[in-house]
Amino acid sequence: MKLNELSDNPGAHKARKRIGRGIGSGKGKTAGQGHKGQKARSGVAIKGFEGGQMPLHRRLPKRGFNNIFAKNFKVVNLGRLQDAIDAGRLDSAKPVDAAALKDAGLVKSAPDGIRLLAKGELKAKINITVAGASKAAVEAVEKAGGSVTVVMARAPAGEGAPATE
Repeated sequence: MKLNELSDNPGAHKARKRIGRGIGSGKGKTAGQGHKGQKARSGVAIKGFEGGQMPLHRRLPKRGFNNIFAKNFKVVNLGRLQDAIDAGRLDSAKPVDAAALKDAGLVKSAPDGIRLLAKGELKAKINITVAGASKAAVEAVEKAGGSVTVVMARAPAGEGAPATE
């Protein structure tokens, strides 16, 4: 192979569009920039500007706030737990934790942990460890002969939010 024989794979290089080469090219005269006006200039900042009138996003009232310390729990219902046990994806004889629920396909990820809720019916006896659980879910699991251990997921080091239940 010689240096003068090297070339890109077919379709790997797209030719640049030649602009400003006469009106017959379709990209002549203004070279695709249109005709004058603010948008033809550089440094355009139009979005939200209403000609000096108070912009809509400032006229409308603001409500509520976004709690930066809020926990993002993934929800697992008892009915889905029972379905996974019936399908053989979850072994009720072993302790069930976040890793087991992830392997069973019940959750993809749990940034701040998993919260167990009481929707559906649980017949199997399971020992489950979660970051949160409703009272009804705990009662349903204990009624089936199992147990629920609630462990609060720890905040990463350096964050100022106190861990509260």
